[in-house]
Order: sequence, then C-alpha cells, then structure tokens
Amino acid sequence: MMSEYKRKFLVVIDESKEADRAITFAANRVRRTGGTVVLLSVIDSQDFTQFLGVEDVMRAEARDEAERLLDAKRARISQIGDIRTETVIREGDLVGEIERLVAEDPAIAILVIAAAAGKEGPGPLVSAFANRAGQAALPVIVTIIPGTMTDEQIVAVT
Repeated sequence: MMSEYKRKFLVVIDESKEADRAITFAANRVRRTGGTVVLLSVIDSQDFTQFLGVEDVMRAEARDEAERLLDAKRARISQIGDIRTETVIREGDLVGEIERLVAEDPAIAILVIAAAAGKEGPGPLVSAFANRAGQAALPVIVTIIPGTMTDEQIVAVT
C-alpha cells in the first residue's frame, strides 16, 4: 500500500560543514514528511594497503572513528526531533559504495549532498553525481544543498 511507504533520505557523512548542511535538510524533511535518514560512512580502504602489517589495526581504528562520527551525527539529528535513522558503514570507494547502497535498498529515494562554499568547486560528491544522465545517473533524486545556506534557511525550505 503506497500510504505506508516511507522513503529514505541518504546522507553521506564526514566531518565537513557540507555534511551538516545535508543532515539538516534531510532530517527536517523527514520530520515534516516522514521516512528515515540513512547516514552512510565510507572508510577508504586504499589507506590500509600502504602499510603492511598494521592493516587490521588501521581498519579497526577507522571503524571506531566512523562509529564515533555516526553517533555525533545522530545526536545532531535528535536535536531536530524524533527522527528515524539508520546507519551504514562501508569500506571502499566512496562513489561506488553510494551506488551499491542505492542499488541494494529500494527504499532510498533521495541522495542529499551539499556543495562546498569555497571557490575550489562544489566538492567531490556534487561533481560525481550532479552531471550524470541516462544510464550513468543514480535511480534516485539527487538534492544538492548550497553550502552557504544557514540551518535557518534550510529549515525554511524543508
């Protein structure tokens, strides 16, 4: 039944201000319309292959850091309201892991990313997904939040 369907908003997290902008948008949309915010942390596994013998330790430390960051972002979301969240930790290439997660979870309907506010360009995720078309496009809506927007401005448009 369509009335029971609740879409998921996928947000890729890191320690950037852009991630916080995307979280603010996604959490406020879910608060108003229902659904779930899916927080994705991707550990770059290329870092581990350069240091033989300490790979397991580095992987464990990276996972602990990802879990700490997820907890911090969930705490940020809880300040917005009682919002359902899911967390996912993946290891690999960031863009590839986003594509795989979207393919695996048909409830993910929207990828929320924020553009960088600086002069050096919109950022790697915006560059990776904004210009895709045809078969290369993700099968979900890609929402790009301007990195210069304040929380108040984002809340006003959600």
